[in-house]
Amino acid sequence: MDLVLVLVLTLSCLLLFSLWRQSSGRWKLPPGPTPLPIIGNFLQIDVKNIYQSLTNFSKTYGPVFTLYFGSQPTVVLYGYKAVKEALIDHGEEFSGRGRLPIFNKLFEGQGLGFSHGNVWKVTRHFTINTLRTLGMGKRSIEVKVQEEAQCLVKELMKTNGSPCDPKFIMGYAPCNVICSIVFQKRFGYEDKNFINLVEKVEECVKILSSPWLQANQQLNYTLEHLTVLVIDLIFGGTETLSSSIRFAFLLLMKHPHITAKVQEEIDNVIGRHRSPCMQDRNHMPYTNAMVHEVQRFIDLSPNNLAHELTCDTKFRDYFIPKGTMVMTSLTSVLYDSKEFPNPETFDPGHFLDGNGNFKKSDYFMPFSAGKRMCVGESLARMELFLFLTTILQNFKLKSLVDPADIDITPVYSGFSSVPPTYQMCFIPV
Repeated sequence: MDLVLVLVLTLSCLLLFSLWRQSSGRWKLPPGPTPLPIIGNFLQIDVKNIYQSLTNFSKTYGPVFTLYFGSQPTVVLYGYKAVKEALIDHGEEFSGRGRLPIFNKLFEGQGLGFSHGNVWKVTRHFTINTLRTLGMGKRSIEVKVQEEAQCLVKELMKTNGSPCDPKFIMGYAPCNVICSIVFQKRFGYEDKNFINLVEKVEECVKILSSPWLQANQQLNYTLEHLTVLVIDLIFGGTETLSSSIRFAFLLLMKHPHITAKVQEEIDNVIGRHRSPCMQDRNHMPYTNAMVHEVQRFIDLSPNNLAHELTCDTKFRDYFIPKGTMVMTSLTSVLYDSKEFPNPETFDPGHFLDGNGNFKKSDYFMPFSAGKRMCVGESLARMELFLFLTTILQNFKLKSLVDPADIDITPVYSGFSSVPPTYQMCFIPV
């Protein structure tokens, strides 16, 4: 009886595999490892080191290959040329958002980050225009960030140089900037509802970053849709900045010689008696390079949010059907050894030329690229520069362990890289 059962299961699997091969024969998908029925390529992927798995696949199958997560194919783009060609050169075709069950359940195709088709296009246009009306890109937003940076300094002064966990304090400042734009109001750091909001955002990002978690209708500006849009903005504007700053503190404490150079530049350009402003960045190449290197090195969104093809598409030598999921490895771009020598090393020199001037790089894609690029990129860049320079202007960062022993390994690295929990001291200068 057992032998009969085994034979039936084997024949069923072979039949399923045959049907799959027949159904996919019409398309010319990129090559990839042979998937198993039902589970696809799951067993061939190291969920604790997805990047290394993708690197190994790229060596065998090239920069464009196919993986199966379950029975559905996902085209993976590895390296700058493939990612740029898809997201920028073929931006419209690759502008769909991958349909992941958990996000479909949470957002139901509404909002900005996880909507599709016309809903996404109209929502993005509405969001950009509304944010501009509320001050995005104007001097008024810079003033809000500067004011929040000073509130942050006052809050850190309250620690009196004692050890503290910077996690939630660093979440309050960027969340307040978004609140001041969307609600035209900031909240006190002791406000219980505000604290609860920041904590829930942190909790949600951790859940979504677990390695195992990896609507075509006309837009109506319903209260529900606008609520989801506001949630999008708060999520994008809070935890991303908070995580980046907390990673930055770890890196700066681990590399005190880099911190010393930044603080020397702050003293020379800004001094101690006025707030940093965005114009200062033009005269602070090393600090500007440090901020860029933090974003490159921490690789906050390793595989980006999944994309989806909006139509049947010929890409290179392949013909990929509409609706196919697309994964873009941003790690493979940010850690390209030809563009960034010794990419595993934290080095602001990656963004400096031979004369010490800041140099831009097309490979700098922490916010993704193309039509789905983060709408808050300019605000995020402003906040990172102003918050970090203001803190380093007022405090010496002190680790509780030897710099060599500081661990910068993310506790999660799925939807987003989440920094480890740690304590540090902010010593007033």
